[in-house]
Amino acid sequence: MNRKERQEARADRYRELAIKSSVESDVACRQSSEMASIIPMGQPIHGLADRKYREKIGAKMDKSIELSRKAEYFKQKAAAAESNDAVYLGDDDAVERLESKLADLEKKQETMKETNKIIRSKKLSDIEKHDRLIELGYSENGVREAFTPNSMGEIGFPSCSITNNGANIRRVKCQLEKAMQMKVTEDKEYKIGNVRVVENYQENRLQLFFPGKPDENVRTQLKHNGFRWSRFNGCWQSYLKRWQIDRAKEIIGG
Repeated sequence: MNRKERQEARADRYRELAIKSSVESDVACRQSSEMASIIPMGQPIHGLADRKYREKIGAKMDKSIELSRKAEYFKQKAAAAESNDAVYLGDDDAVERLESKLADLEKKQETMKETNKIIRSKKLSDIEKHDRLIELGYSENGVREAFTPNSMGEIGFPSCSITNNGANIRRVKCQLEKAMQMKVTEDKEYKIGNVRVVENYQENRLQLFFPGKPDENVRTQLKHNGFRWSRFNGCWQSYLKRWQIDRAKEIIGG
């Protein structure tokens, strides 16, 4: 199972939890309503038993509200898991997705620069500017927005937008180079004491396979240093970094 499949499985699990909480919320609400229905409208409280019964009605309704909020929380988690389009170096399709992302950013950069060149030109008429923008791929609404001044009274893309997009291009290029290098780098496997260490370049993970459950002190150190237990791989793992390898050796050796 790759990361994308695990992401989809996580979204499905959150949806199931959302449905379960929603059903339980409806049940608690219905029970509260049924319990309240036997009390005549406006009837005052009669004795301790009556008070406790009404408290149970309130508790049922509070539970229904809490479960409803829980259902909404899991719905949001499912939506977030589905919409997460971040590219991780260990993804099977990391190179392809980064290449696509880079192409989109470069196209955006060219479009912003050409747009500014057109709408700020003193040699072109407004009609010519309009036609050039349409040729560039703008819709009529897009053309109108391009000529709408921003909060600073300027038209076109501000220089900071172009600068920030250029920084994103350089960042993605760096990621792409790393992803391409990782795809051709062979994994390394060795032992430190009785712990099997795997430098998994295909998944960008440093993996520690202990022969059994490590003691509490070691687990604490692992967690504090970015390692997490992977039930799927049956090991403690973190992102594959040079300093992380050195830290793992210190923890295991200690």
